[in-house]
Amino acid sequence: MISWGEDSRNGFGLDTTKTDISCVNLIHLKSKIQGLSAGNSVVAFIRNNGRLVSVARIQEDQDGRRFTGKLNRHAPAPVDCLNLKKSVLISCGGGHTSVLTKGGVVFTFGSGRYGQLGHNSLRDELRPRVVGQLWGSKVTQIACGRHHTLAFVGPSNKIYSFGCGEQGQLGNGVKIDQSVPLPVQLPDQIDDQKIEHIFAGGNHSFALCTLGQESEKRSNNLWSSVGKVTQQAIDEEIIDKWISECDSKSWKKGQKEITKMFSSASCLNGSFLDKSCDKHYQTSPKQSGLDFSLVQGAFRKLSKKAKVLTEVEAVVHHTLLPSLYEEPIGVEGLRVYLVLPELLRVLHKQHRRTDLTEAVAAAILRLHPDKLQVLGDCWSSLKRSVMTKHIGVWKKALSVILRSEHILRTRDPGIKHLLQVLGHLHRANQKSVETQTVPDSTFCMEEVHFNPIFLEEDVKLWRLWSKQDVDQTPAIFCRYPFLMNLQSKINVFNINAALTKNPPNNRQRTGMWPFDMFPVAAPAPFFELRLRRASLIEDTFHQLSVAYHSTFKRSIVVYFDEDATLTAVYKRDYFLHLFDKLLVPESGMFMYNDTNTLAWFPAMPRVEEKRYFLFGVLCGMALYNNNMVHLPFPMAFFKKLVNIKPSLEDLREFSPIEAGSLQYILDYPDDDVENMDMTFSVMWGDVVVELDPKETGKLVTSANKKEFVDTYVNYIFNQSVEVVFEEFRKGFFKVCDMDVVEFFQPEELRGVMVGKENFDWETLKQVRTMFCYYMTEAQSQIYPKPIVYI
Repeated sequence: MISWGEDSRNGFGLDTTKTDISCVNLIHLKSKIQGLSAGNSVVAFIRNNGRLVSVARIQEDQDGRRFTGKLNRHAPAPVDCLNLKKSVLISCGGGHTSVLTKGGVVFTFGSGRYGQLGHNSLRDELRPRVVGQLWGSKVTQIACGRHHTLAFVGPSNKIYSFGCGEQGQLGNGVKIDQSVPLPVQLPDQIDDQKIEHIFAGGNHSFALCTLGQESEKRSNNLWSSVGKVTQQAIDEEIIDKWISECDSKSWKKGQKEITKMFSSASCLNGSFLDKSCDKHYQTSPKQSGLDFSLVQGAFRKLSKKAKVLTEVEAVVHHTLLPSLYEEPIGVEGLRVYLVLPELLRVLHKQHRRTDLTEAVAAAILRLHPDKLQVLGDCWSSLKRSVMTKHIGVWKKALSVILRSEHILRTRDPGIKHLLQVLGHLHRANQKSVETQTVPDSTFCMEEVHFNPIFLEEDVKLWRLWSKQDVDQTPAIFCRYPFLMNLQSKINVFNINAALTKNPPNNRQRTGMWPFDMFPVAAPAPFFELRLRRASLIEDTFHQLSVAYHSTFKRSIVVYFDEDATLTAVYKRDYFLHLFDKLLVPESGMFMYNDTNTLAWFPAMPRVEEKRYFLFGVLCGMALYNNNMVHLPFPMAFFKKLVNIKPSLEDLREFSPIEAGSLQYILDYPDDDVENMDMTFSVMWGDVVVELDPKETGKLVTSANKKEFVDTYVNYIFNQSVEVVFEEFRKGFFKVCDMDVVEFFQPEELRGVMVGKENFDWETLKQVRTMFCYYMTEAQSQIYPKPIVYI
């Protein structure tokens, strides 16, 4: 868009204090427009997705945005309340604005002093409001004068006017104002003519008429010609031309076209639109308006000719990215960040360098935080298949660098930018609706194995910079645990545990100069348990209850029955026997499912709450000291440890019958749910519970059946065990650091704490001895296998 003339109120959006613009100025809008209008103190335009945008000095709320007083706005801003109305025409008057939608509906807002808004009142309107008197009429054109408005209904060939009529500009035969739309009294001699266009000046009005036959050859819609001047979009036809051109003259022309199109954010934002059912008119953070099949098809074709792809890569890198604004207008201004990953994907397939990927990541991070949040909302709304490809682009670039570059490269800004973008994508994925959420394993770089020395440095940096903003620190991988494979997570856990057991300030001096200048690590203190085998549980709980909590993080050593021998076998033997005794029904600490195969925390505990705290300490000590134990709990147990909400599927594991009944209620036809005569009163743990205490005996209906199921599951896994599980959590995290435990996914944590039972029956037959291995494949490479002889 270009502008010139007086600009004392910054109506041009040039962000300048000059009042007279005597030369033509170019305004970069970064998007295509299909309608433009300038009023007394406002410039408004319609983007190609039907969204209205205005630049104004707010005066009498002319541009329909809720502001009070006078405010100079130096940049275009969207009128959000019209986002989904598919605006096609805009007209600005002296103090009011009129908008026409694709369906022929007229909205007006701003000053209503003369009735120019058509709402049968003289009130100002702060937000766009439908002109009710024109509802149902197929309005095809609008025009605003200084204080009056015209609306043309194409099918009936009638013009309606309203507002100030002191100079006869309403065409109603009298010089009075009117606040509702009334037909203009047209001359009889134009009955056989068709009105082509209407115009409203300051205090006068015009209509251009043509003969009926001539009119049929031309559209009576003013916006029909707009598309002829809009920028060309990237499509398969023009790409076919680029990849088929052979001679140098044709290639030079193609290069110019590539430069023109791929250096323009507005061109990319306006290409590949999803026009089925006018979806590009419905652009919002939940609907990008893009057809990703068109995006993928276009870049797939571009990749067929290397020099075309190279040219596109260069233009995007050196021209487009430096020109991108930090605060693009509306959601459609962010489409470029959804389109470019497909270009990066085809570049990766051809094993090209990752420079452009790093540059795009930097451009994303330059966005204003509010715009980055909107982009995150767009990512959250992507289909699972598209989101998976987006994640793959950034993950692939990071993986290539980590596997091929020198280790020092891992701390440079390019790596950090890739990590940050993946972090934003991960948070966006967590906000997605359940049916669209990509599994966390999609982010994991299984093929990347971090060097233990590098990981130790990373853990130290993570702890050192834990309270600093990400922008002020180097690239730290521990901030992005979802990228690590299980082996790396276990290594981080062990490194962190080792640093905690023997912190940097735990140093001793040799006492001999000059060696005394260099402190060496002091031997790590131990947490000693001296137990009697016959009183294993009682002795354990007693010694834990009198110990200082700060000592729980020490390496544990176990002595049995006054035996001073110190062996690792005692420690492993201790944990296995202790947990076997604690997890039997006779201990009274837990409730069990119908088959007595899985345990859960009781709603009505039979032992003191402190025991659950100490049980948590023991679980933490076992994990902290690399000992797997018998924990027959459902996945909900491990989910709660990493702050993931248990679901109906977790109840299915613990109690298939109960979960099946709840699923049956969800699947039951809505019309028949009321006939089931069920209430929110349930039996759990031999206790009758009102799931809705505010309404005793509340009936389950088709409207609240999901609420009933969700509340029931929440009661079982959260509400009923709130006190005892919180005690357990406190004890567990007295030993293990919560932020490191949360590195693991629930199924990973279960594998690390419990392991997996593998029986080699052939070996057992040969040696006639039974071995029980509690070990995951990942751990078997790190820890010695604990063996229990039975």
